[in-house]
This record gives sequence, C-alpha cells and structure tokens, in this order.
Amino acid sequence: MTTTVAWHPACGLHNPGVGHPERPERIAAVLEALRAPELFPFIQWHEAAPATREPLAAVHTAAYLDLLERMAGGGGGLLDADTIMGPRSWESALAAAGVALAAVERGLQEGTAFGATRPPGHHALAGRAMGFCFVNNVVVAARHAQRLGEGERVLIVDWDVHHGNGTQALVEADASIRYVSMHQYPWYPGTGAASERGIGNIFNVPQPPGLPRATYVRDLLGAVDAALEQWRPDLVLVSAGFDALAGDPLGGFTLEPEDMAQWTTAFRERVAPAPVVGILEGGYRLERLAAGVQAHVRALV
Repeated sequence: MTTTVAWHPACGLHNPGVGHPERPERIAAVLEALRAPELFPFIQWHEAAPATREPLAAVHTAAYLDLLERMAGGGGGLLDADTIMGPRSWESALAAAGVALAAVERGLQEGTAFGATRPPGHHALAGRAMGFCFVNNVVVAARHAQRLGEGERVLIVDWDVHHGNGTQALVEADASIRYVSMHQYPWYPGTGAASERGIGNIFNVPQPPGLPRATYVRDLLGAVDAALEQWRPDLVLVSAGFDALAGDPLGGFTLEPEDMAQWTTAFRERVAPAPVVGILEGGYRLERLAAGVQAHVRALV
C-alpha cells in the first residue's frame, strides 16, 4: 500500500525572522525525512496548487483575507506578538492551504494522505492570525470535504501540544464536525479547558507536562472513543503537531514517535473505512519533527 504526501515548494518561503521557532528549516526537515530511501516505495508525491480565495472565504472573513493580501503587498508586518508576515509569507500561506485541500482530496479518493503544510494553522481564527498561524488549514480542508459531498461528518483530532483555539472557535457551533484536542494546560494560548464543550461536539483533554507516555496515549484515545460514541465520521483529519514529542522546546509532553504511529493506526481501525488525513501543525526540534512525521506517515501506509 501507499499514501499520498501533498506538498508545495512555496511552503518554505515564509520567514518570520532570525531566531523564530517557526523557521523554514522545519518544512525542509519534513520533506527530507519523507524522501528517505526506505519510504520511497510507499509514498506518492503530489505537488498541490496554491489555494484560491474561495475555500479560504468559507472559513475566514473577507476583511481578514483583504488585510493579509494588503500586508503581503506592502512587504509584510506584525500581526500579533509572535505571528510575523514576511515579504513572501502570503505565498506560503496560500500554498499550505492548497496542500491541505489536495491532501483531503487524495485522502477521500485513496483512504489516507498527509499534507506537509507550513505555516501551521490551528490557532488561526476567522478574522485573526495568532500563534504562528495565518490560515486554519485543517478547517479549510474540512469545509472542502463537505463541499465535495464526500465528508459530511468530520472528526478533527489535534495532538499538537498547544490547544487549537482557532479550530475550536470555528467549529464549536457546528454539529457536523467534532473536535478532539489533547494539549498542555495551562499553556499557550490559555484555552482548551475540559468544560469547553461547544454544542457537545468539543472534547478537550487538558494535560500537565511530564506525565508518562502511556497516560497521554490512553487519554487521547479515550477522548476519541467518546467523540465516536453513537456518531460515525465520514473523514478524520489529524492536526498533527509534533511539538508534543519529548524534547520539543515549546512543550513538556513525553511522547515518542511510535506513540503517534499507535494513535494513527488506532484512528484508522476505529473509523474504517473512513479516510484518515494528516495535516502538519507544530514541531520545533528538527530531528524530533522529522522522526514524528516519518512514524505518522508509515502508519498511514
């Protein structure tokens, strides 16, 4: 079996400045890891087209998209304390959204796919950039699947070490999407308490740092099982943040790549024959990011 990896070279163009953790080397490390000789027989590469405005407008406000385009035209600028648009950042954001769209299309056709998206997306709100994120790639992908008529019910599982506040805010009033997030708490961005339930479609698992790996593995799977109770998704999207791995400078979880492979396999078993598609989020220690992505994609195969 094989899986598709969607990518676009412009994902490397976003440069928020020297010393910023969300640096271009991240996507380079991911692509290099997935081009390893041992993975060659199992991966189909697909260069995506950059996203057009229409799928972005299904998630983000017109005024916000206009602002991003205007800032890009002026060479960039500061959107919040840690979210910086450089001269070519909008090209990267459009490329990343296009990669997410392509990944979900291929996943719906083939059963699995992975989108090598950069910059990440799960903090982006309808009208605000934050947390290194401009466009909420995973929600753009979910809405695209729904428009295609092949993914009416979507489960989003987010294992990034930071809570996906943007994803939660964008789906918490929509019964067609369920969102499961395990994240370090209290930690940036300060959201994601267990009491935040939306209309019963939000399943947050706030956790302290430093717990045994098995506890994190068990608790995320427990939340997924709760989300699946008497509800079957047509599609699972994984907000795959590898900053949840042990040693990442922006988090304190103790997970290893094989734990993420275990999760991926478990998701596939629980929802079969529904497709499972990974969308890259965080991960800021390059060798750990590379190992985590390899493990996740192997499990998709």
